[in-house]
Amino acid sequence: MNERIVVGMDIGTTKVCAVVASVDAMDRINILGVGVAESEGLNRGVVVNIDKTVAAVQQAIREAERAAGVMVRSVIVGIAGDHVQSFQSRGVVTISNRDGEITQRDVQRLLEDTTHVAMPADREILHVIPQEFIVDGQDGVADPVGMSGVRLEANVHIITGLVTAAKNIYRCIEKAGYEVADIVLEPLASSFSVLHTDEKEVGVALIDIGGGTTDIAVFEDNTIRHTAVIAVAGNKVTDDIRKGLGMMRDQAERLKCRFGTALADLVEDDTEVGIPGIGGRPEKTISKGTLAQIIQPRMEEILEIAGIEIKRSGYARHLAAGAVLTGGGSLIPGTAALAAEVLGIEARTGHPTGLAGGLVEEVSDPKFSTAVGLVLYGLRPEAEGGTASLSTEPTTSPRRAESSGESLVGKIANRMKAWFDEL
Repeated sequence: MNERIVVGMDIGTTKVCAVVASVDAMDRINILGVGVAESEGLNRGVVVNIDKTVAAVQQAIREAERAAGVMVRSVIVGIAGDHVQSFQSRGVVTISNRDGEITQRDVQRLLEDTTHVAMPADREILHVIPQEFIVDGQDGVADPVGMSGVRLEANVHIITGLVTAAKNIYRCIEKAGYEVADIVLEPLASSFSVLHTDEKEVGVALIDIGGGTTDIAVFEDNTIRHTAVIAVAGNKVTDDIRKGLGMMRDQAERLKCRFGTALADLVEDDTEVGIPGIGGRPEKTISKGTLAQIIQPRMEEILEIAGIEIKRSGYARHLAAGAVLTGGGSLIPGTAALAAEVLGIEARTGHPTGLAGGLVEEVSDPKFSTAVGLVLYGLRPEAEGGTASLSTEPTTSPRRAESSGESLVGKIANRMKAWFDEL
């Protein structure tokens, strides 16, 4: 088989999702299989129960394997949680080649130089993303390879996370019987599947509202400028309904998904909805308008915190393309309209794009944005907009069970293990 096959694994607070995809000779991406399992082993994006997470990972991958007809060996996994932090850094190296030509090796050396920053022992770098290169004082260089120069500098965006959080995700995948090909920040992954290139160029904020975390990524000039993860998301909305109406959590979730509206003004059909009684009590009713009044304040809070993060990035006035909302939390009708009102910029709901065939309809839902983004990250490393993870080769594993590819997976596994040995 000539096609490359990659598995993306989104381990979320409410669901674990595996997507198997391949790229054919025409460079078209086909979705071969999808698997979804309920997740009970995470809290706010961080693993809190290894066994429950392992069971969910195995169930999701088995389902995806059955649909795709392949054997999975390794996966690209997403990481989130409010422990994720980002900051800017700067590095400089001299070009030692006789002819003064800048090579890919010089760029890699420079990116490694930018990572030599003082950091607590319990944190590790997840991604190093170049913002711009400067060659002999000339700034605004997007790709310096092949240019002549003596001094090469770069401004980079560094994303860090807790070593223990990454280690627990790594353990879960390993215990489930698979290998980790790479760990990718979830808002970065989501951006590959829902943002258009022109949006990234003129300036856009991605707000991925999941179950346990809301992920934010700000782009301008085709480069990621700011990332953040906040621990207020869709589960808080469900909790508000559960407490406000005195009902079971799964009933509150169903009520939110079937009848919820994020903006009370948009409720036209203010009909009554039946709520099952608890402990043999009689059934109650609630109007859709009242339900919207419970949901709206919490959705406003999520979007206000996202707005604070966007302002903190310094790019709030540069977002000509406005905001793109994705993730399961954005499925509540009226979320985009509420976001436009709260943030004061245009807003739309983002669905995964860039797929050619296979189970495209099954993954066109915003809740699959991260998992689809993870496979796009693995299949098209050149589409990352200059993103450089500290692994130097693109992640094109996993393949069919009989194929090779141990060397790359081994290298990345060794890199991960080196992190954990430092603890």
